Parts: sequence; structure tokens; C-alpha cells
Amino acid sequence: MANFILRALISALGLWVASLLLRHSMTVESLGSLLAAAVLLGLANAIVRPILVILTLPISIITLGLFLLVINGLMVLLVSHLLHGFRVHGLIPAIEVSVIVWITGLVGSSLLGEDDRR
Repeated sequence: MANFILRALISALGLWVASLLLRHSMTVESLGSLLAAAVLLGLANAIVRPILVILTLPISIITLGLFLLVINGLMVLLVSHLLHGFRVHGLIPAIEVSVIVWITGLVGSSLLGEDDRR
């Protein structure tokens, strides 16, 4: 449980950085909506994303995995549609947000020395 909370905080940091970099295409109303978006993004990545990855496996193979960026962007758009205080305006900005969150998560995990994704 502590690992999930730590990962949610790292994702919230990534969403905050994305909101600073992408002010024209992303809005976050409050810190609470940012934290809720991070938790909901973690749940969507744990539940919905594996199903989409399996369903789109042929196109992911054809595009050499680049279609996974679209799936990650769709997860961000799903969170955007479910939360009132968190908005991403379009698929391309959602893909940009997912890349920023991924980079932030990568840096955060390497700084914390976590290698427990079993």
C-alpha cells in the first residue's frame, strides 16, 4: 500500500510538471484534483490499460510499440473525462502528458532506488 501511495505521489508530481509545461492544453483546478487524477491514473493503468494492450496487440506489433503511446494518452483522457478538476484538451496533449508522467516516474523511481515492480 505504501508503494502505491509513493507511486501516486510521483505521478502527481509528473502531472504537476505537465500542467506547468502544457498550460495551453491542460488545466488542473486544485491540489486535490491533481492527487485524485494521479490515483485514478494509477487505477486506470492497472485495470483498463492491460485490456487495451491485449486488444491492440497486432497494431502495437506493426508500429513497433509506438501505439502504446496512444494507449497511454487514452488513459490520461479517460482520467480527464472522469474528474471534474482535471482537463486535458485532446489526444496529442494527452500523449504529451503521459510522456512527461513517464519521465517523471522514471526519474523518481531511479532516485528512490525502487526496483520492486514484480
